Amino acid sequence: MQLEEALHHYFGYTNFRFGQKQIIANLLSNQSTLAILPTGTGKSLCYQLTGYLKEGLVVIVSPLISLMEDQVSQLQKNGEKRAIACNSLLSREEKNYVLARISSYKFIFFSPEMLVQSETILALQSAEIALFVIDEAHCVSQWGVDFRPEYRRLGDVRRQLKQPTTLALTATATPKVREDMCQVLFETAPQVVAESVNRENIALFVEQTEEKLASLRKLLPQMSGSGLIYCATRKQVEQLYQEIKTDFSVGFYHGGLTSSQRRQLQQQFSENKLSILIATNAFGMGIDKSDIRFVIHYDLPDSLENYVQEIGRAGRDQRDSQAILLYQEGDERIHHFFHQMTREERQGLEVYLQNAGGSEEFLSEIQQKWLAEIKETENKSQVLARINERQVQRSEQLQKMLGYIQTASCRRAYLLNYFAEKLTRKPATCCDLDGARYLKRPDDEKEFELSTRVKQVDWETLLLRLFKEKKTD
Repeated sequence: MQLEEALHHYFGYTNFRFGQKQIIANLLSNQSTLAILPTGTGKSLCYQLTGYLKEGLVVIVSPLISLMEDQVSQLQKNGEKRAIACNSLLSREEKNYVLARISSYKFIFFSPEMLVQSETILALQSAEIALFVIDEAHCVSQWGVDFRPEYRRLGDVRRQLKQPTTLALTATATPKVREDMCQVLFETAPQVVAESVNRENIALFVEQTEEKLASLRKLLPQMSGSGLIYCATRKQVEQLYQEIKTDFSVGFYHGGLTSSQRRQLQQQFSENKLSILIATNAFGMGIDKSDIRFVIHYDLPDSLENYVQEIGRAGRDQRDSQAILLYQEGDERIHHFFHQMTREERQGLEVYLQNAGGSEEFLSEIQQKWLAEIKETENKSQVLARINERQVQRSEQLQKMLGYIQTASCRRAYLLNYFAEKLTRKPATCCDLDGARYLKRPDDEKEFELSTRVKQVDWETLLLRLFKEKKTD
């Protein structure tokens, strides 16, 4: 069966997007591959179609429970019943059940924490693995020291599984991050398929403001179509929702919601029952909505890597869209606070080690992970040096993010330069520093939404009145 025939047979598509066919051909030839493709270019199809064309199990390492749930849900919608997520939501009995029957699945998603456990590795060693996938592979570099050290162990896990054909997927990678991924995950240089991070259909804006909420309230009525608003914390997400919920068709999303709540919100947003979703960065990875017209950052992202990933959720249908960053002086303080917390965690571990230990129960979760790595590698100075190096890197990333805000030249060129690319052609709507203007909604669209909202309020009032009348009868 030709690849185009297989694509149509399994997914109903007639053509591959950029890079997909080359990636799949590599994997079918047992060539491990690093794929760097922008958000919304169909990265998951690469391992799904490959999995259908190869015998055995497809093992996917995924960073977020919500992302695993999204991917499993999408597979099930397509009729695939042999997909499951194995993460902290499973009880020990459920996990043991899955591992005991591991060969009955086709696609199994693991968190890195679950994957590195000895019983998981033992179960996988007994299975035929067709493909080993690291989704959001940049986390190896970004999260692999001071947040989730398990990512640094994926290369070792791969060796314990006899080095199966591997696909590392990410939307963004600087030369340094690419080097990290290759070094940690692969024993020899992989095939690399990469596309530019430049999304020409997304216009770039930065609005510096002294009153962020007022600026947002002024901005939102102008926006056409559906959009995302990103905040840095769950608390900020809920506060902003309370501020604007009476004026806009809006919901909120973060990792603290239950699985059913998250699924319901995603469905409502995908079906345009909600125009706007306020979210932490837990929302977006794997989201299947191509017509998001705008992404607004209410809070400052901590890096250009994360910023590019998040704005890339706009305009996946290739239509004109916009990315708007609201900046108020001092926004970076939240990230300085997080950085300081990590420094204090490291210093606390150093004190613990200098005092020849003590009870580990008084160490935080990340300190216990660092300590476990020190015990495993028997190299305290190396682990502490890596933690310190990552802290320096995070500070540099934040400075580059602030540089994007303060630049007086083309913002698109600034972004591409960060990812070691050059801007060869400016789109018609490039950025606010090159004459781009907000894409505003037509007046008739505003009037339609207003009349719809009035009708909704009338129905709610009527139902409440009927309910009260019934209670008094």
